[in-house]
Amino acid sequence: MIKKTRTGFVAGAVMAMTGQAAFADAHGEITVGYFLEWPMPFLAAKASGAYDEALGMKVNWVSFETGTAMSAAMASGDVQLSVSQGVPPFVVATSGGQDIQIVDVAVSYSDNDNCVVASGLEIDKDSAGELAGKKVAVPLGTAAHYGFLRQMDHFGIDLASLQIVDMAPPEGAAALSQGAVDFACGWGGGLSRMKEYGNILLTGAEKQELGILVFDVTSAPASYIAENGDVVAKFVKVTADANAEWAAGQSEEMLAVIAEQSGMDLEATRASISSFVFPTIEEQLSESWLGGNAAAFMKGVADVFVEAGSIDSALDSYEDTVNTGPLEAAKGM
Repeated sequence: MIKKTRTGFVAGAVMAMTGQAAFADAHGEITVGYFLEWPMPFLAAKASGAYDEALGMKVNWVSFETGTAMSAAMASGDVQLSVSQGVPPFVVATSGGQDIQIVDVAVSYSDNDNCVVASGLEIDKDSAGELAGKKVAVPLGTAAHYGFLRQMDHFGIDLASLQIVDMAPPEGAAALSQGAVDFACGWGGGLSRMKEYGNILLTGAEKQELGILVFDVTSAPASYIAENGDVVAKFVKVTADANAEWAAGQSEEMLAVIAEQSGMDLEATRASISSFVFPTIEEQLSESWLGGNAAAFMKGVADVFVEAGSIDSALDSYEDTVNTGPLEAAKGM
């Protein structure tokens, strides 16, 4: 348990009896960021209005293409919560001084974030050294960027030899299809389209063996959590209930709603979500996740980014960027 953030949450929860009501009266709504082409159970709750009902206010949803854009929207105050923000963009933001915190583990997806090499190059993990000197599309500061850096390090490829172009996954997929880049990295629908024109170097299991974890979080400004703790707790509870409903049945009806909400066809949705893992509240609070390992993992991500020159410096510790208070409260709801 993170003592500082738990204390802050408790204070916020006390304030929420009056603070939340004042926020709702003044605004009557919040804005939440999410990704299209990223099928998750919470989308069914979004469609049904479950969040609006539980929070007692209107929830506006705005889609983003990258987690870095989510950070910017939270910094400007345009977005109060971001669902499924990648850990690397979260680490980039917090390392730079942005005061945002993790409130839950949204999804783990080692097989749904990767780099794809153009088929015509005929390069696989045994000949990956041939990527030196090639052009690659990478969404900088994201989970895909972190995975790219770790894979290049594993294969001994000098980053200075590569021409790295900052592209969101949809654009990276288009560039790969047109032969404008030699390989591309991304996730979700973008990754699916990349695979139509190339092959991956390492499977999800192989990446995990190298310590390349891939998971997203729900994040929010620390000040918002402190002042609206009850709102955040109710939000993560609705998400957890949607995850539990999916785990229990994985019905075609729920899948169809998730597909529609994510902007994907049914079979593409089925393929993507089958590679996702949605930890329960109890699992998230364990040492394996937010109870300890997540902060240590973020420190590792930050150190890799510093070494690669992607960020100037890392925090001494990322423990204070994890706030388990809302999940603890949600567990009792």
